[in-house]
Formats: sequence, C-alpha cells, structure tokens
Amino acid sequence: MGKFIVTGSASGIGAAVCSRLEDDGEMVIKVDRHNADIVADLATATGRRAALQACLALCKDGLDGLVCCAGIGSTSPDVAMIPQVNFFGSVELLRGLKDALAARRGSAVLVSSNSAPQDTDPDYVSALLADDQEQLQVSLANISGHAAYSGSKQAIALWMRKNAPEYARSGVRLNAVAPGYTRTAMTEATENDPNYSAAIKDFLATIPLGRAGNVSEIANVIGFLLCSEASFVSGSLLYVDGGHDAMFRPNAI
Repeated sequence: MGKFIVTGSASGIGAAVCSRLEDDGEMVIKVDRHNADIVADLATATGRRAALQACLALCKDGLDGLVCCAGIGSTSPDVAMIPQVNFFGSVELLRGLKDALAARRGSAVLVSSNSAPQDTDPDYVSALLADDQEQLQVSLANISGHAAYSGSKQAIALWMRKNAPEYARSGVRLNAVAPGYTRTAMTEATENDPNYSAAIKDFLATIPLGRAGNVSEIANVIGFLLCSEASFVSGSLLYVDGGHDAMFRPNAI
C-alpha cells in the first residue's frame, strides 16, 4: 500500500483522484477546506504552512505521491485568491514535501490547464515564478479573473518544467496535466454565471471530441502518471482536453 496526498480532495478532480487511488488500494491523505483528513485553507500563507506541517507529521516514513488539485476558478469574487491557491497552494506544498517524496522515489502531479498557453500578463506570471509579492499585487490590480486564472496555470506549467530536472535527480518524478473543460462544481458555477454562460456554450461546441470531459477521465491520467508504468515520464505536461489544444495550436509542441 502506497501513501498519497491529494489537495482539493473534497470535490471535482481531487475527489475523483482520491477514489481512483483508493480503488487501487492506496492510502490517501486528503487535504481541503472541509471533509478532509487535513482541513486547511491554501489561500493563505498561514493555512499553507499548517497544511504542510500536518502532512509532514503523517509522512515521517516517506511519501509515494502528491497530487495538487486544489484550485479556484476565474469567477472568484476575490481575484487575488486565484494565484494564492492555484500556484502557491501547489508549489509551497510540493517544495515542503520534496524530501518525503524522495525518500520513496515518489511522484508528484500538478494541475495546470489547457488555458495556460493563452496570452496573459507576462509580469504577473514572472511575479509568481519569482515569488515577487510586490509585483504580484500590482499585476492583480490590472487583470481580469480569467487572466489571473490562465496566468496561474501557465506559471504552474512553467514551474514544473523548470524544476522537473532537479526533482528527477532526487528521484522524484514531477509532471502536470492540463485539463480542458471538465464538468465540476467549479465549472458549473461558471456556466451559470450570466457573464460567461453564452460564451461557455459556444466554447463547448468547439471541442473536437464533441463534449466536455468528466473528472474520472482526468483522474485516470493522473493515476497513470503516479504509477510505475510511467516510470520514465518526468517533466511532461499532458493535455487532457478532447483535442482542444491541438486544434487551437496545431503548429505548437
């Protein structure tokens, strides 16, 4: 039995990942704001530190896998919370658990998005990667929720690529998935928002496979990246989006 930590475990992709791992007989430590083994708010530095300390207390003998699913969507009324959860909530926990993962030659999976390649404020992304809180506040005052979301997911993907070689040398495989439009409570809130509903309907019609994804499809890919069958996969960003990225960026790799 392996030991895994999943953030954002109470709903959506995180809950599906927990179910997938538990079905495989693994031990799962769940982290969320409610209904979790470790209750913590990853939107604050204090909450992230508390979550990390609680995780470390349960992983003194090492950790087989970490999946950072906790996230906030573009319609959040507090735009400043988006990067705090989506970026820092993943990166700070992963950094703190690196040694525990290395002890078991474990694997970590971050959750980006197929919106990550979209144009966003480069200063915002740079501020996230550099942990420049002053520049981050300046950028957040001038961008929309959508730009804050896509930029946070771009930063996650870039951070993963930049750090995967170092983690690999420590025996830790680091990868990320980039889901497309996936049915979750978070996306349903966006669909029901009058500012976005019409655009979402039109957007769904463009998905090459003809439908939205479901959380189990994302969880299955994450499960693969965690398992021994993916033992030579490191530093990869895997799109799970029904062909959308290939359609939008046919000349990009």
